[in-house]
Amino acid sequence: MTTLADHLKHAKQLMDKAVEAVKREFATVRTGKATTALLDTVRVEAYGNETPLTQVASVAAPEPKLLTIQPWDKGLLKAIEKAILASDLGLTPSNDGHLIRIPLPPLTEERRKELVKVIHKFAEEGRVAIRHARTETLNRIKKTEHVSADDQKHADKDVQKLHDDHLKAVDAAIKTKEAEIMEV
Repeated sequence: MTTLADHLKHAKQLMDKAVEAVKREFATVRTGKATTALLDTVRVEAYGNETPLTQVASVAAPEPKLLTIQPWDKGLLKAIEKAILASDLGLTPSNDGHLIRIPLPPLTEERRKELVKVIHKFAEEGRVAIRHARTETLNRIKKTEHVSADDQKHADKDVQKLHDDHLKAVDAAIKTKEAEIMEV
């Protein structure tokens, strides 16, 4: 038999996952500084499969405005270049036969505003997941047998507090990421 504490624990896990997912998505959004996480979503056509870039090459950020990619197999240079150009990151790789360099151009004001919209979209998806976890948990609490009305009310309040705390975490992450993006 599941208890109210089990339901709360489950809700917290779901909400934690939603916040983590938002932070992971934020890491893929470009700011003024080079970060290897920027290329986490790039998939390369390698050996007949779509493979994450990090599994076919080492990615580094040796300077604040430069990313370098060192493929483990030089035969993949063209495929990696093609994958980066095909991604919607707006980056232009240059290939010297051994290494791919990606200079990060400064962000225009217009592009910064677009990126802020993107992170707000990611954040909204996270909020929806948090709300969904709350609704699901409240329904489970109602269906829990052998629980007094008072205990149910307390559990409902606890779920609401979890919900509010996780939404605040998402909002804090938005503020931080927005400041990074808008920083010139």
